[in-house]
Amino acid sequence: MNWLFSLLLTVHILVALGIIGLVLMQHGKGADMGAAFGSGASGSLFGATGSANFLSRTTGVLAAVFFVTSLSLAYVASSKPKTTGSVMQETVQSQPVSEPAAAGGESPAAPVDADSKAKEDAGSKAKDIPK
Repeated sequence: MNWLFSLLLTVHILVALGIIGLVLMQHGKGADMGAAFGSGASGSLFGATGSANFLSRTTGVLAAVFFVTSLSLAYVASSKPKTTGSVMQETVQSQPVSEPAAAGGESPAAPVDADSKAKEDAGSKAKDIPK
């Protein structure tokens, strides 16, 4: 399926560039007015009248191919399997949680006296939490 997406995308880009080139080669309706006053705009590669039919038909065909490739790319992109969750959830789940290094004897940073320890135990629910 990946090669189909790459093929469609390549054709889509080439057709888009072809449309751009063909539109730039065409001359507008006001160019005939300039040719009447001698500017020489009608002396193009395909002639004064022949270029409009060839270029406009080719542009129409390339536009139709462009629309078909656009719809095909949308279908191929939407038919990919959906992933559950977000990217951040996947990264969190994939990394294991590291255990803190156990020191030989854990001592508090500041000395604690017995009175403050008793007050902490009386109002604290920490002793009720299972380990």
